[in-house]
Amino acid sequence: MFVLSNIKDTIPVLPANFGVDTEEALINEINKKYANRVLHDVGLCICLFDLAEVGEGKVRYGDGCHWYKVNFRMVVFRPFASEVILAKVKSSDEDGIRLSVGFFDDIYVPLGYLPQPSAFDPNERSHFWLPDSEATTAHELLESATAERMYVDQGDIVRVRVEADEFYDDEPGPPKATDGVAVKREARRPPYTVTCSIAEQGLGPVSWWKSAQPEAEIMDDT
Repeated sequence: MFVLSNIKDTIPVLPANFGVDTEEALINEINKKYANRVLHDVGLCICLFDLAEVGEGKVRYGDGCHWYKVNFRMVVFRPFASEVILAKVKSSDEDGIRLSVGFFDDIYVPLGYLPQPSAFDPNERSHFWLPDSEATTAHELLESATAERMYVDQGDIVRVRVEADEFYDDEPGPPKATDGVAVKREARRPPYTVTCSIAEQGLGPVSWWKSAQPEAEIMDDT
């Protein structure tokens, strides 16, 4: 889930911080610049891990700062494909389930990665799985008894397998215009998303499999 990434950058230390230890000042400036920032093809930066190399500080004309060439390692959130992680259900809609790990909310389980057969219950605003059912359509599934459904409710802790991640570079630009009329800009996409699956045994809400654990333990004892 977390990796170390080597980064090189030129970091300024403001005149107000000249009295602070250089290493401490650089650590503060690096965390200020990179923490909670998505780097394309790298991941979500969490915090500085260590300073590998610090060059000599130089003063640039015009700002009075000491600028240091720094080689450092950042703790980065970027789960790898097939990794199994725990997350919490943030919301659900007709397109799938959105998950959160607390500091990152752009984790999604699309319809194709839900256990089958499953359907979205508009009254509960949740997806449910109907194991051992022969129903093939959402209409047939929604006619099933509520007691037989295994819901993925908001707030549930779920075990998911990472399928893929995607970076999106949404740099701002001037709005497009057609015949002199400005076209409304599309909704901004998150810079980094993770796609996950709960379509296999052991995946999904942990409560699904906790109820089966005592039976498995009994089988092991025999």
